[in-house]
Amino acid sequence: MAGSQETFGKKEREKKRLKKKKDKLLRKEERKANGQDSMFVYVDEFGQLTDTPPDPSKKIKVDAESIEIGIPKKEDREEEAPVDRKGKVSFFDTSKGFGFIIDTSTQEKFFVHVSGVLEEIAENDKVTFELEKGLKGMNAVRVKKI
Repeated sequence: MAGSQETFGKKEREKKRLKKKKDKLLRKEERKANGQDSMFVYVDEFGQLTDTPPDPSKKIKVDAESIEIGIPKKEDREEEAPVDRKGKVSFFDTSKGFGFIIDTSTQEKFFVHVSGVLEEIAENDKVTFELEKGLKGMNAVRVKKI
């Protein structure tokens, strides 16, 4: 059986490894002596990161069952009362079934589909409408002539 072949290169690598380990230990001791060895970061009552631990007297007890994760169900949310808005039909194409209404108070333009129209409307008609969230923004619904 052959003995272990400890070459010059292996010895040098081992020396470097031990020197690195020793240097790292020395740097750690220096940091400890300077008081920079705090590895913990705390969050204070305002949500800011700090190196001092929080004051136990300011601790707030939270009931884990009261925490809601996710979006509340539709029936649990409070429905907003629909606001009747007034506007003017700026464009309406009956063949395509859509158009746009400009709100008289805010000058915003809202999309309207024929399915949201209660009476027949045409361009330049004064109308009342309500807003609903659509796929691409707010849509005018329940549109009536004034």
